Amino acid sequence: MAVGNYGVKRLANVDPNQMEVIYTYSPSRDVLPAGEPQVIDAATILTRINDPITEGTMNGWYNLRLPSANFSELGFYNIIIRPRTIITTISDCGSLAAFPSKKGIVIEETDLQGSIESLVGSRVEYKNSDAFRIITSANRVEPVNQNQPNTTQKSVRYRFNDNSSLVYLTLTPSSAPNVKPNSFPFIGNPGDEIIISHTNFDPFMIEVEIAEHDIDTLAIGLYGNQTKGIQDGRYTLYDFNNNIYKQYNLYEIQDQFTGEPLYEVREEVDDIDESKDFDIITTPQQ
Repeated sequence: MAVGNYGVKRLANVDPNQMEVIYTYSPSRDVLPAGEPQVIDAATILTRINDPITEGTMNGWYNLRLPSANFSELGFYNIIIRPRTIITTISDCGSLAAFPSKKGIVIEETDLQGSIESLVGSRVEYKNSDAFRIITSANRVEPVNQNQPNTTQKSVRYRFNDNSSLVYLTLTPSSAPNVKPNSFPFIGNPGDEIIISHTNFDPFMIEVEIAEHDIDTLAIGLYGNQTKGIQDGRYTLYDFNNNIYKQYNLYEIQDQFTGEPLYEVREEVDDIDESKDFDIITTPQQ
């Protein structure tokens, strides 16, 4: 009996507000980008595409619209689209009062950008370490004092409270392995800076070249209609709708003593002669 193949991958369903767009500009490939990378609001250039089957928005498919205010110079733009990142500081590393064997990190809710539930599955990177962890749960908590066993000292624990401004994040791995029960995994220290980023999709880069001419404009010079004024030497190129695209003056440079022609010149002009309209020229005069 044949065994069929079953796909388990799907396109990422990510809101543009959960993305970051950063770009650099260079006038040519031989020149390094000048200045610092620029950040642009992803929601202003990325829009979802409607799914014709489900009549909803299509996962993983977006329109990219580059505004002329940011992408007007001729040259090369390297655009990075990545999951949104949050930079914050660990307020404390502690345990829940109901589960003292599990440890997590505590951060301020004011540092977050979005719902707390969206943090589950995100990656935590430590600025002072190469280690990273994955968030397995995120809940609002408040600190409580709890008596230590066999001592009169008290320690701070945390319990769930939806009205609190502190967020308790459990990470994986968050407990000591069986082979080393006394070796607790590193989850950071109070005061450490961390970077939280979504793992919905991998960052990727797009190179965009802004050029003066494309295939259509080049084709105008090869295949478009053209006229040349015999008397005034005005040479006119037309687009495929017979609109004037460019005009040139054609003339010769002669030797000042012998009068012999030395060069033939084609010089572009800015003052367009509208009387060179193609339909006017080619329409028989009555």
